[in-house]
Amino acid sequence: MARRSDLPIKMRKVYSRFERWRRSHVGRLPIPERLWRAAAEVAAEHGVCRTAQALRLEYGKLRQLAESVGPSKRAAAPKTPQASFVELVTSPVTGGLECLIELEGPRGKLRIQWKGTTAPDLAGLCRSLWESA
Repeated sequence: MARRSDLPIKMRKVYSRFERWRRSHVGRLPIPERLWRAAAEVAAEHGVCRTAQALRLEYGKLRQLAESVGPSKRAAAPKTPQASFVELVTSPVTGGLECLIELEGPRGKLRIQWKGTTAPDLAGLCRSLWESA
C-alpha cells in the first residue's frame, strides 16, 4: 500500500474517516453506509483497485458501489480530441484523382491511398473502418 502522504487529498480525507471509525470500534462491525458511499465516490474518481487497497476494503463490494454512483458524480474524464473530416475539392486532372488519407487516434493509425476517376464517400469509409470493432 502507498503511504498516506502519497494519496490524493480527497482519498486522504476518506482514509482518515475510516481510521477514526476503526479505532472507535472493537470487534467486527459492518462499515456504515455513509463511509461506503464516500469510498465509492473516491473509487469512481481514482480507481477501485487503488481505493480498495488504500482504505483496506473489499474490492468486489467497492466496485459495485462505485458503478452505482453514476456518471454525474464521477470526475470528468479527460477529453480526447474528436476526429474531424475536411473535404478537399479539386478540379479533375487528366491522369485521374489521387487521394491519401492518414488518420491517427487512440486505436492506432489508418492510411488509405486511393487512385481512380470517381471519389467514393471517403469520410464514411474512414469512419466505418475506424469505428468497427
